Amino acid sequence: MTSAEYPMGKVPGKGAKVLEYLQRTCKERIMFLDGAMGTMVQRFRFTEEQFRGERFKDHPKDFLKGNNDMLSLTQPEAIMDIHRQYLMAGADMIETNTFSGTTIAQADYLMEDIVYEINKVSAEIAKKVCAEVTALQPHKPRFVVGAIGPTNRTASISPSVENPSLRNVTFDELVEAYIQQVEGLLDGGSDIIMVETIFDTLNAKAALYAIDVCFEDRGYDRCPVFVSGTIVDQSGRTLSGQTGEAFIVSVKHSDPFAIGLNCALGAPQMLPFMQNISKNTDTFTICYPNAGLPNTFGEYDESPEQMAINVKPFAELGLLNIVGGCCGTTPDHIKAVHDIVQGFKPRTPPVLDENALVVSGLEVYRKGDKDVFCNVGERCNVSGSRIFAKKIINGAYEEALAIARVQVENGAQIIDINMDEGLLDGKVAMAKFLNYIASEPDIARVPIMVDSSNFEVVLAGLKCAQGKCIVNSISLKEGKEDFVKKAKLVRRFGAAVVVMAFDEEGQAVECDRKFDICKRSYDILVNEVGFKPSDIIFDPNILTIATGMEEHNGYALEFINVCYRIKAELPHAKISGGVSNLSFSFRGKEALRMAMHSVFLYHTIKGGMDMGIVNAGFLTIYDDIPKDLLQICEDAVWNRDADVTEKLLKYAEQHGGAAAKSVEEEEAWRQMDVEGRLSHALVKGITKYVVADTEEARQNRTRYPRPLNVIEGPLMSGMSTVGELFGSGKMFLPQVIKSARVMKSAVAHLIPFMEEERLANLAASGIADDDADSAYNGVVIMATVKGDVHDIGKNIVGVVLGCNNYKVIDLGVMCPADKIIQAAIDNKAHVIGLSGLITPSLDEMVFVAKELERRGLKIPIMIGGATTSKMHTAVKIAPRYTSPAIHVLDASRSVVVVSNLLDAKNREDFALDLADEYEDLRAEHYEGLKDRKYYGLEKSRSLACKIDWKQPGKTYKPKFLGSMVYTNIDLASLIGHIDWNPFFQTWQLRGKYPNRGYPKIFKDETVGAEAKKLFDDANEMLQDIIKNKVLSARAIVWFAPANSVGDDIEIYKNEERTEVVGKFFGLRQQAEKDSDNPEPYFCLSDFVAPKSSNVPDYIGGLAVSVGFGVDEKCEEYHKSHDDFSVIMLKALADRLTEALAEKVHEDMRKDHWGYSAKEILTTEEMLQVKYQGIRPAPGYPSQPDHTEKETMWRLMDIASLTGITLTESLAMTPAAAVSAVCFSHPEAQYFAVGKIEKDQVVDYAKRKEMPLETVEKWLAPNLAYDTD
Repeated sequence: MTSAEYPMGKVPGKGAKVLEYLQRTCKERIMFLDGAMGTMVQRFRFTEEQFRGERFKDHPKDFLKGNNDMLSLTQPEAIMDIHRQYLMAGADMIETNTFSGTTIAQADYLMEDIVYEINKVSAEIAKKVCAEVTALQPHKPRFVVGAIGPTNRTASISPSVENPSLRNVTFDELVEAYIQQVEGLLDGGSDIIMVETIFDTLNAKAALYAIDVCFEDRGYDRCPVFVSGTIVDQSGRTLSGQTGEAFIVSVKHSDPFAIGLNCALGAPQMLPFMQNISKNTDTFTICYPNAGLPNTFGEYDESPEQMAINVKPFAELGLLNIVGGCCGTTPDHIKAVHDIVQGFKPRTPPVLDENALVVSGLEVYRKGDKDVFCNVGERCNVSGSRIFAKKIINGAYEEALAIARVQVENGAQIIDINMDEGLLDGKVAMAKFLNYIASEPDIARVPIMVDSSNFEVVLAGLKCAQGKCIVNSISLKEGKEDFVKKAKLVRRFGAAVVVMAFDEEGQAVECDRKFDICKRSYDILVNEVGFKPSDIIFDPNILTIATGMEEHNGYALEFINVCYRIKAELPHAKISGGVSNLSFSFRGKEALRMAMHSVFLYHTIKGGMDMGIVNAGFLTIYDDIPKDLLQICEDAVWNRDADVTEKLLKYAEQHGGAAAKSVEEEEAWRQMDVEGRLSHALVKGITKYVVADTEEARQNRTRYPRPLNVIEGPLMSGMSTVGELFGSGKMFLPQVIKSARVMKSAVAHLIPFMEEERLANLAASGIADDDADSAYNGVVIMATVKGDVHDIGKNIVGVVLGCNNYKVIDLGVMCPADKIIQAAIDNKAHVIGLSGLITPSLDEMVFVAKELERRGLKIPIMIGGATTSKMHTAVKIAPRYTSPAIHVLDASRSVVVVSNLLDAKNREDFALDLADEYEDLRAEHYEGLKDRKYYGLEKSRSLACKIDWKQPGKTYKPKFLGSMVYTNIDLASLIGHIDWNPFFQTWQLRGKYPNRGYPKIFKDETVGAEAKKLFDDANEMLQDIIKNKVLSARAIVWFAPANSVGDDIEIYKNEERTEVVGKFFGLRQQAEKDSDNPEPYFCLSDFVAPKSSNVPDYIGGLAVSVGFGVDEKCEEYHKSHDDFSVIMLKALADRLTEALAEKVHEDMRKDHWGYSAKEILTTEEMLQVKYQGIRPAPGYPSQPDHTEKETMWRLMDIASLTGITLTESLAMTPAAAVSAVCFSHPEAQYFAVGKIEKDQVVDYAKRKEMPLETVEKWLAPNLAYDTD
């Protein structure tokens, strides 16, 4: 059969030729991959109809737009054009348009039945373009990389926080889906297969398993495989929690040609992680970062030139073999990268130690021949631990996790899991427990030993572990054929393997037979199956000694002897064993067993034993064993005394079992002295006894002559501990705030006594008492500036500073400059903290700084709040004030800043460094203004978004016009709409791998426990809010006839559209976009039918608040010194308000306006804005002018109908409030107006009939010019 007669993917030797070319070329030069397919597809701006084409015109799915993979079938010329552009830009290879080409991902579009076709046709399209360009440039062959994405499911992470073992996809389902994709890609002519954007390594292992099935079992010619992971943040881990090195170890079994990273990060952020990848793999590397980090709207702004500059260090450091681009990159990016790095030498892969056993969980464990003994935790074995077995049989998996955790804490580097019990379905129990372990990073960080005598149970375990496991075990007991079959499967999963010293004749007992079986197994595994010797672990059978049967007495000695032989004659193989078997005849005599195990290990480790299944907390130090017991154990292990069994029994009878451990009483801390009790209460946040303990300390006049001494002594000492723990990341914000509550309760108890003492001093001497502030590190004034009512962040900063012994005077919200300044003078403040959320607050902060300067004050000011930034502080505030004005990012930074400002030694240097940094920022800002190009207003208008308003069915008439007020809103109905992510951000709890965001944050090993506790506290308060009607909700929706006139939207009194009752004024983008970017220059008016079209259109509006009752309840909390509850209530009011906005907008879409009557979206999909239409708010990016709210309030009569009002700075009050103008058109989208030029500001002021200076004030952050 000639090669022409073979199917495309099965041509013998084709893959070997590609491999040979890649190997040779990667040693000669850096090779180039293409850039993002999605970014280029977006430029075509295909409509729903164009996505469908003629073939899928009547497809039952309501939307197919966004399914880029199907464009290979409906818009093949566009896909070919994209491929062609990348190849002409310098790419050696192009990826197929198949990132979502699995039945799992395509199920979202009901297109599972055409997955094979999508992959085959996509590969054929890419192959055709490669052939075309190779013909033009024959010196540089081009190759097709079959792209395999991660799917939209994850096999390692539960979709439900309530059920950690739940999975929304199985390993087998992934393998089946990937096999179909791989076959399509290979049949279409792919030269290379790449598994990319790996956020869950278990998904990737399923893909690699499928690829191997295609090569080994389905006749496809083996071709090169690339593997590319995704590090999701600066933690250096994948979403599912693995370190980069652990990821390499987990996929290395597939013998990839190249391993590397792509997506999630820009080049500068990816650099250190690629250095780690490069150092730890002997394959070639592949790297294709994003075009920088996404902006607020998920877009990528990094220019081709800048990306090339950022990638250059990768080449300079010798990290690159293959380089390309991911999200946001275009042919221009690839060309720029190609041009800047093509002259650099390619990376030379390092030579790594192939003789070490390397396995992984979330982290890597490496065991070389000379490394210390490895403890394999044994207690998660239903056969060996009655406690563990009972918990598993009873379904108490979470309790069973505690046993695994203790094993790791006690030093186990690997944990053995065994579910061989007659009452259990071993496969189900193994999978379930390993899924539970995956949710616990402190356990999952270590590798898993999957232990079962039933190989089906072993396979069930391997399908649940993303790391490189150890299989325990296989043997020759069922013959060579069975042994090879199982070994090949183990290798396909990438696991190391334990081999028992069994063969067809049974278990080996003597040293020689043990060795013969191990030698035979070693030769088969290395020479026939392809195992690395270091991945082979022999268990030559640790058998029980001192049973009373003479023939058993030599078992320990036989094991020691075979260890020496294996190490001498089977290079780099490892040795393990179940240590507890040795002393099985002395169950219940735990002290004796510990000694026997320690003596045995002391000698077997000398003989070469690498690891053992042992209770890591159940060993004693060899030198600590009593001499008489040590002698008996030595004689038992070396078989030197025929009477050793009797001596062991006699010793056990005389000394008994291990002493029972005492159970610590829950409140044993109450036995401490009063200083210890106060410190404990502060650190743990326990208020129960603090008043009594504080009074006890006060009564001790010998130690604490004055009430103030109690504060300066034990209370401040305890809070210093809290501050240290918080600063080092060992305590989290919710805990700190609870500590502050304890402190306030104690201080509140002492205040009357301090006042009594002060008055007595005045009466006795006629002079003031000592400065009451002398006990503090400094005095800080905190205030939300005039016009702004938001204070959660300010309150948190205040609590954190208070916990670090600063006296914090909180002036509240809506504070004018003179009030702030006078308070600073009156209280001899050392620092002033200014907070604000809305953009007008920025100008107010500038004004406060000017006033401080005018009045000659030198008090440093801290700037914080959602709209503030370091750049704004440097450009707008710092130049107006000669003393330091410092932007503080979050509460934890505030302590560092204040302490530096008040440190006599460091203050001057700190201020100078800050001044230098801000000077650089100002230079950068003004240089950016100079370099950025803007279109004139008329040119921008000529490039506006053009919508075909004659197309029927794109405008929608509401069911009513005017306002409708919601009454009797059930707060319980809002809970399902809550977005919890901002809640945790408020409390500064940020999860990392694999747990960014709700609900995955609960699994984070650092903040997870505290996040769950906080979440429970929040839900407890929510129930109280609902039950006791603590808060009330109000909402209004509104509709009106509307049409656009230029950049503005006219609102009409009625359907006759003759009387204009109001106008919403719009701002249009002016910042020049890339020349090859066809995106229009947006203005909100683009999404409303023009008056000239004679198409009747409508506009909507909403305003909601669940903030009524917040201030009253917070006043109660303040009286009981409960800062925690104050912040919690305000945070929940914010969340409920946002949830109400989601609910009301949903009602508008589905009912009142009715344009999405059949919409069915989950809360997550709603929060991801997967619905039709938008609801931008005045003061936000699409219309940054807050004064537009005044029009809303007038037209909708919001204040009188709801009680939601506006401050002079146009902040809404209550603070927990949301308002928005609503648009219904399918093409309506969010955008940022960005910087605008003076021609538009002048025109805008004229249209609004407002003074130019006033408009410039409100639009200050958006001005592309300096008004000073």
